[in-house]
Amino acid sequence: MSYDQKKWLEQIDRVIGQGPYEATWESLSKHKTPDWFMDAKFGIFIHWGVYSVPAFGNEWYSRSMYLEGKPEFEHHIKTYGPQKEFGYKDFIPLFRAEHFNASAWLDLFQKAGARYVVPVAEHHDGFQMYRSELSHWNAFEMGPKRDVLGELTSEIGKHGMINGASSHRIEHWWFMGGGRHFESDITGKEKRGDLYWPSIKEQPENMDDPFFEPGPSEEFLNDWMIRTCELIDRYQLHELYFDWWIHHVAAKPYLKKIAAYFYNRAVEWGQDVMIAYKHDAFMFGTAVVDIERGQFADVQPFPWQTDTAIAKNSWCYTQNNVFKTPQTILCNLIDVVSKNGTMLLNVGPKADGTISEEDTEVLLKIGEWLDINGEAIYGSRPWRYSKEGPTPDLQGGFTDGKEKEYTSEDFRFTVNNGKLYAACLNFPKSGEILIRTLGRKAYNADSLFCGIVEKVEVLGCEEAPEFKQTEDGLSVVTRYRNGDMPVVFRISIR
Repeated sequence: MSYDQKKWLEQIDRVIGQGPYEATWESLSKHKTPDWFMDAKFGIFIHWGVYSVPAFGNEWYSRSMYLEGKPEFEHHIKTYGPQKEFGYKDFIPLFRAEHFNASAWLDLFQKAGARYVVPVAEHHDGFQMYRSELSHWNAFEMGPKRDVLGELTSEIGKHGMINGASSHRIEHWWFMGGGRHFESDITGKEKRGDLYWPSIKEQPENMDDPFFEPGPSEEFLNDWMIRTCELIDRYQLHELYFDWWIHHVAAKPYLKKIAAYFYNRAVEWGQDVMIAYKHDAFMFGTAVVDIERGQFADVQPFPWQTDTAIAKNSWCYTQNNVFKTPQTILCNLIDVVSKNGTMLLNVGPKADGTISEEDTEVLLKIGEWLDINGEAIYGSRPWRYSKEGPTPDLQGGFTDGKEKEYTSEDFRFTVNNGKLYAACLNFPKSGEILIRTLGRKAYNADSLFCGIVEKVEVLGCEEAPEFKQTEDGLSVVTRYRNGDMPVVFRISIR
């Protein structure tokens, strides 16, 4: 599809020129992280697209099926035939989404306790999950023939949640290029607007390299920026999430323009918005730091986001997904929130539009826990200390695949509404705990805490626990149990 790039670029410049935000780090640094984000603490991410049809490997199927030696390459030939006869585009008619019900999805996400929802608008494969004037290769014109993002956005609003969308488009510069190294349906002759364009033949050895050559062309970067601005305008996003590779040096001027455009549009609409980014793609303080499948080891003085998934091995649905337990995810959520973070938890629906039993069960269990313990999460803020206990925290991305075996001595702290909350991540069968940080110590330079504990309550339990504050710590005994889930104590300080 051909569209008038010049007209779009003029509109982008006009919106930026009207201010108040300019396309500079100095100007963008004046933007504030919205209160809704700092209060929400828990959101849902959705990876759903054409890659959900083969449901093999992971959401990178569209790339790996064109890379000789990859399991997806062999699987594709064996299952569907040679790539020159059945390419990635041939999955689109099979992506029918016949059971997709946006209202039912949002009912589930609401029961899970989510406060905001961020569907993937366009993944690396280049197929847009929304109605677009920039390419025919979208879910409104092909496959389901429905504006998936539009339907979800409408239901998000009806359910009282905050809407967002993610763009993974920029990686498309090189994502499908493997198909040009052998006889396939990718030729390299595709034009702007085609599904496979540009599919450059050169492939980065280090995909994190911000100086990879050849870098994205001006035509591609303009197209990426325009696609992003179309998303912003059409769906009036509150969160714009970017996947990695926007940290490439060629993308920097465009990132500033996108941010200025988004922030200025938000001023027009009277909305509080945010951008989430990775890999220091933005200047710190101009958008929200995101850590993929990981976290910080300790509390941070700034709000941040982690994006992770229910499945350990894939962001999209596959027939071999390995699912985390509700307990694991809740411990992760509590840990993240105690450190001034927010969790964006991914769900991968099936190609027919249904959400797996495993995903559903996990979400409902999380929601049951949040129904009881939500006051320690929603709207909370970090305490002086985020944690106590012997289990070390790993820092950085892609660390959440390593199982943590928390003990009854591992606690995470938050504050809310004038109360201190202490979550025991592995509550003992004895019902006896000791929170050493809350010991009653004489004031001196080394004291962690010198407050007087007046009252202790167990969230979800009407019976008052026994407690005693000594120099060793705050000792609490209760008969309350919540299966293998974390137990939270509401503590009043005199």
